[in-house]
Parts: sequence; structure tokens; C-alpha cells
Amino acid sequence: MADSSPDVIAVVPAAGIGSRMQTECPKQYLEIGNKTILEHAVASLLAHPRVSHVIIAISPGDSRFASLPLASNPLVTAVIGGGQRADSVLAGLQAAGEAEWVLVHDAARPCLHQDDLARLLATTHTSKVGGILAAPVRDTMKRGEPGKPLIAHTVEREDLWHALTPQLFPLELLRSCLLRALNEGATITDEASALEYCGFHPELISARADNIKVTRPEDLALAAFYLTRLTHTENL
Repeated sequence: MADSSPDVIAVVPAAGIGSRMQTECPKQYLEIGNKTILEHAVASLLAHPRVSHVIIAISPGDSRFASLPLASNPLVTAVIGGGQRADSVLAGLQAAGEAEWVLVHDAARPCLHQDDLARLLATTHTSKVGGILAAPVRDTMKRGEPGKPLIAHTVEREDLWHALTPQLFPLELLRSCLLRALNEGATITDEASALEYCGFHPELISARADNIKVTRPEDLALAAFYLTRLTHTENL
């Protein structure tokens, strides 16, 4: 019997400059092995048969994307993003046409596991709201004094999660929530926060903690280590 699962479009906001990496090159274009971080991230999405297309939102002055093999991949489209993540995501949604579901994935997360992606995509059969990959917090969490490097108190870590990506939502629901949140001046740190602002409760899909976001210089070596292990495991 044919698989009736709907195809999913992926949006990758890649218009940021990654200032915390302390490099002139935006972090998504730093290389691990013979590929950029962005190429690793997109490859992990296209490896799943339900992801039919990837839309990458790049900055207006981007001079690097056109030189990548991704630029000529028929399953990849580049659009011009905006100054904020939400603007780039909205630009990607505009290019997604009439897709029913959309994945949003960080351009700087190159270590996505296919098992996690498959579990997330399975929510299209059971949810009308969608969900996100997330990892339970294991460390002791401290709240600092406002504006001071002093401990105010310990935060209870029970039911506390690290939000990861991809995040998966019905396209029209995500678009309407993003637009409302932006128009009302809400603080949007990820796509799920826009849905939360509008009263929805996306699912938390427990995922591997090595799905790291390359943000600081030391993350690059860690991502390279995880990718080496991931490639070795997939080739067994």
C-alpha cells in the first residue's frame, strides 16, 4: 500500500552572521571535513524521503552560497531572508507554496540523527499542532541576579527541556502565529515560541543531545567529532 504521508518542505534560516564564532566567515559556511556546516545540515534533511524540498533563507549580501553545490541542487531553493530569524522563516514559508507541513531547522545544526527526524515527522499522523525535537535538561540550572554574575537561585530542572531543531508545524498555523506574534511585539526565540504565544502546545519529541548548534569556536571541534561518529554508525 502506498505511503499516504504528506510531503514536508524544510526551511533553513541562514541569514545570520554568527558573531559569537569570532570569525569573519558566517558560522554556517565554516567547514567540517569537506562540507560547510550548512551543507551538512541540509543533507541531513534531504536524507529523509518525506522531505521533498529545502528552502534556504540567505542574507541579501551573501557571496558564499552561490559557490556551493547546494546552489545547483534541484531540491534546494534560496530566498532572501531578513534581519531577524522570524523574517527569514516567513520568507521561506512564502516560497513553500501550498505545502501542508514545514520543518524549520537551524543552519548551524549539522549533527541531526535520522531516527530523531523520523520520530518528529511521525507527529504529522497524530497532531494538528506539530512539535519540536528537545533534550531533557540534565545539569543543575542557576538563575542569575539581574545584570550581575551572581546566583539568585537554583531552577528546578524537572520538566525543563533544551529546545532543538528541526521544529515541525502545519505551514499556515506557523505563518499566522509568527505574523501575530511579530505584529504584537512578542519575543520570538524559536518557531515554537510563536505558537506558544498564540496559545498552542506543540509536542516535545525527546531527541539526542548531540544535535548541537555550532555557536562558539569550541563547538566546531565537537560537531566534527559527532559527525565522524554519526557517519561511522550509518556506514556499519
